[in-house]
Amino acid sequence: MDQHCKDILKEYHEKRDSFAMMEDIVTHILDLNIGKEGIEYAKISSRVKTEESLAGKLELKGYKYHSLDDITDIFGARVSTLYNDEVDLVAALVERLFEIDWANSVDKRKLLESDRFGYLSIHYICRIPKELYYDEKYPELNEYKFEIQVRTVLQDIWATINHDIGYKSVVEIPTEYKRTISRLAGLLEIADDEFKRFRRDISEYRNQILTLVNDGKFDDIEYNKDSFNNYLDIKPFDRLVESVASSLKAEIIPGNMEPYYEVFRVLKFKTLGDIEKMKNDYSEDAKRLSLHRMAGLELDIITSTAPIFNLVVIYILKQGYGEKSIIWLYNTLFGDKPENIIRARRVVKHAIDTNIIDEKSLNWSGPEEEQE
Repeated sequence: MDQHCKDILKEYHEKRDSFAMMEDIVTHILDLNIGKEGIEYAKISSRVKTEESLAGKLELKGYKYHSLDDITDIFGARVSTLYNDEVDLVAALVERLFEIDWANSVDKRKLLESDRFGYLSIHYICRIPKELYYDEKYPELNEYKFEIQVRTVLQDIWATINHDIGYKSVVEIPTEYKRTISRLAGLLEIADDEFKRFRRDISEYRNQILTLVNDGKFDDIEYNKDSFNNYLDIKPFDRLVESVASSLKAEIIPGNMEPYYEVFRVLKFKTLGDIEKMKNDYSEDAKRLSLHRMAGLELDIITSTAPIFNLVVIYILKQGYGEKSIIWLYNTLFGDKPENIIRARRVVKHAIDTNIIDEKSLNWSGPEEEQE
């Protein structure tokens, strides 16, 4: 290594801490602002070039650089997004935040011919503008350039594999293998596009479900986790819960409805209309059962799920299922406990005592066994 390169390496030693500071500052700025924009991303990775790596670069290309400031990748950061349309969103953000050296920045996506596949990434050569961050003790933080790369997770994988197979090899890769690499790159490009399309379709589906729920077209909505959550957003059980609370002169505290998703799934509800039908058919009986069970307890507070639990109990018993099914209901909602047997027996007795259920109509088996 000649003296010129040794001088650059010496400058690197003197400014190594500054580059480490730059790494912390830039990655924090990226993470903070990408989060503010609500952009999904997989990770932000970064590195400061090691002395060994820099020495190797100088031995090969030291003649190209007058000083350390000419080496633009001492520090580099990479933002890996989940979807390829978010590459452009992050890129636009980078352009707003940092000073861009456009002459040395490149969008690799625009370099490939239309019939070629390969490395797709945006590389920015940047500086930190003083209005974004400035420390008078370290003015070099605004002087040294650094690199920010933006690409998808799949392109990140592709770049790593291609670098390992191709760039690091001392033997030129035969044409047939280059063609294989190109085909694999094409598959990754298709996958990136398909993931973006899939996310768009899912978003449109969720918006459609939300519209149908708000319009009350429950029979048209397939029962699944998304539709159930949208259904809960309109608070469909409030009338029942408030009616029970009013009769008891009790306050309502919110309960957890999440476990009921599995309950309704096992009960073979196919649409939200099935839940609506259960609610419309059995709410009065559920209120009677709730008041009967809570009579004499002088409750000041009830959970919002208590009347809903009784609603489901009535539904199960009205289908002809018996005590064993109510044990299953307790286990599903509150955990598998020995005392659930006693609780189930008690609630079935309450339903019989209020003449809501005819004991002779009940069976031992339940919906959970039919599912199996």
